Amino acid sequence: MTPQEETVILEARDILGRYLSQNPVIGSWQALMDYCALTVRGPIERFHVLYLDRKNRIISDELLSTGTVDHVPVYPREVIKRALMLNASALILIHNHPSGDPTPSEADLSMTKEIQKGCKYLGLTLHDHIIVGAGTELSLRALGKL
Repeated sequence: MTPQEETVILEARDILGRYLSQNPVIGSWQALMDYCALTVRGPIERFHVLYLDRKNRIISDELLSTGTVDHVPVYPREVIKRALMLNASALILIHNHPSGDPTPSEADLSMTKEIQKGCKYLGLTLHDHIIVGAGTELSLRALGKL
């Protein structure tokens, strides 16, 4: 990638981030998928959480953890603690699979269930967990895993 291309990508992320912070995220599935693909795809695993207000607008997009080519550590306690600190009502989990295959691992499913349990007890809504692959995104909710 050229320095010019990197600059364009960073500018596009900024524009999309401003757009999504002023508009409902859940109302536009394609805008959410585009945002995920732009912000999370990469050569190492990254775990983001979109913290949302009652109108499903982004309060904050937090990069909570970076990992290696095939693993990223995620601590459900920290995910939920940050939601409470931000007064969020809902969240969307997002991480990438650098291999390009967005199929969830058992660890992905287990961690999602732990976060879902914590959210339920504290009155938070876990809308989805999206896994970004190479040119494709996968929703655990759409798979019936949430």
